[in-house]
Amino acid sequence: MENAEQYLKEYYGGHDEDARLRTKHGYVEYHTTMRFIEKYLKPGDRVLEIGAGTGRYSHALARRGFRVDAVELVQHNIDIFRQKTRPGEHVTIVQGNAVDLGAFGDDTYDITLLLGPMYHLFTIEDQKKALQEAIRVTKPGGVIFAAYCGNDATIVQYCFGRGMFKEPRYRELIDLETFKASSSFAEIFVLHRKEDIDALMADLPVRRLHYVGTDMAANYMRDTVDAMDDEMYSLFLKYQDAICERPDLVGASNHMLDVFRKL
Repeated sequence: MENAEQYLKEYYGGHDEDARLRTKHGYVEYHTTMRFIEKYLKPGDRVLEIGAGTGRYSHALARRGFRVDAVELVQHNIDIFRQKTRPGEHVTIVQGNAVDLGAFGDDTYDITLLLGPMYHLFTIEDQKKALQEAIRVTKPGGVIFAAYCGNDATIVQYCFGRGMFKEPRYRELIDLETFKASSSFAEIFVLHRKEDIDALMADLPVRRLHYVGTDMAANYMRDTVDAMDDEMYSLFLKYQDAICERPDLVGASNHMLDVFRKL
């Protein structure tokens, strides 16, 4: 894990995640994720964000009056998170790891967000631990949101679109029969298909509510989306809302969101 953490610290130390989500193409993911969070938020809810990054979601929810606790691995992100905290926000942040939330009690939160850690956990064991910990700290009946990076968007956009299949380093990570990608610490991101996520969730005490593609076409046509005028962009977001749960399309998304209720 130390090697993985080092790569993450180096990557996020030079990466502006908030800036990505502020672009028109990046905002599609934020817009879609928040739309589903808002379906289940109730007045007085307590929220935990695991892997909060620099706090885009945590601060947005705290500024709406919700009590938010956040956990983040990378100190650089924590420093930015704290700089962005406004007077009066009911928000806290501590350094921690998604696979061990020992600082948080059982059955504490109404809404639990796991919007980044599943991108970077390289073993099935750690992925299961992160899900189990998120479920443990959530109240019975509470709702958990877990985000994943999509396998096939990467195959299309990077392996074919950017010619990465020509590089032996990347070619060795792809099963050329199924085109399922594996990863390594240096590649940072772990990629999933729905069947991988279903296998992780199979024996957990939850019920799925939604399985969502949070950016769908947006990353395939970044320049086009970023150049849209307000009228066209508003229509594009409406299209995204209409298709984001279509089973025939979700697998092509760069990012997926699994929404489930603790039993």
